Amino acid sequence: RIALVYFIVAVIETLTTKRRPTVLEPGYSSIFTAYCWQWLGGFVAFVIYMTTTYSLYVPDWSFVVSTDSETTQYTVKCGMRGHLGPACNAVGYVDREVWGINHLYMYPVWQRLKACTHSSPSFGEIREDAPSWCRAPFEPEGLLSSILAILSGTIGIHYGHVLIHFKGHSERLKQWVSIALGLLIVAIILHFTNAIPINKQLYSFSYVCFTAGAAGIVFSVFYILIDVWGLRTPFLFLEWIGMNAMLIYVLGAQGILPAFVNGWYYKSTNNTL
Repeated sequence: RIALVYFIVAVIETLTTKRRPTVLEPGYSSIFTAYCWQWLGGFVAFVIYMTTTYSLYVPDWSFVVSTDSETTQYTVKCGMRGHLGPACNAVGYVDREVWGINHLYMYPVWQRLKACTHSSPSFGEIREDAPSWCRAPFEPEGLLSSILAILSGTIGIHYGHVLIHFKGHSERLKQWVSIALGLLIVAIILHFTNAIPINKQLYSFSYVCFTAGAAGIVFSVFYILIDVWGLRTPFLFLEWIGMNAMLIYVLGAQGILPAFVNGWYYKSTNNTL
C-alpha cells in the first residue's frame, strides 16, 4: 500500500512539474489551483472507491476452513449493495475476486467482536453460535481500500507543498491548521451521523479525513514547538524516527521493538518497561 500510494503520487508530481507556477498568486486557494493535477488524482481515487463501495453488488459467497481433523465449508449470505459491515462489503468482495480467497489474511480484526468470541475485545476461540463470517479471511490492505489511500497521500503531499511555497510561520500554520480542522470536522460529522463510519479495515473516507486531519494538527504542534519556539533538543529522537520511518514501522509491526522494550526489567521479568 505504501509503495502503491507513493508511486502514484510521485508520478503525478513528476509529470506535472512544468505545468505549475513557481510563484503562487495571492489568495488562500492559489496553492490548490497550482497543484490541481495532484488533487485531480486524489479525486479520481475517491470516485473509484465510493462508486465501487456503494454500487457494487455483493453476492453470497463461500469459504473453506481446514483443521487437522476436518474441512468445513461456510456460506455467507449477502445479496446487497453498499454494506459496510464485515460480511458483505465491496472491499472484501473485490479482493476475493481479484486475488482469490486463499490469498487473504486469515485472522482479521473482526474476530475480536462480541459476535465472534467471548474474549472480546481480545482474540479468543470463535463462539459456536458465531456468524459464519467470523471465520472468514479478509485483507486489511486490499486493492480497493489502497486506492482510496492515494487520497491520503495527496493530502500529505499538500502539507509538503505548503512548506515549500510559504516561508512565514503564520502562513504555513494557517494553511495546515485550516485544512486539518476542516478534515476533522468532516470526519466527525460523517462518523456520528452514521453516514460513513470511521473504519480502518475498509479505509473509509471518514477514516482518511480523520487520520489526515489529526496528522496535520500534530504536525502543526511539533512545528510550533521545534521550528517556532526552537525546542529542538528534546525532540531529536523524533527527528531520527522521521528519517528512518520505514525501519521503525518494520521493527514495530514485526514485534521486534516491543520485544526489545520488554527485555529491560528490574529484578523480576514481570517488572518490564
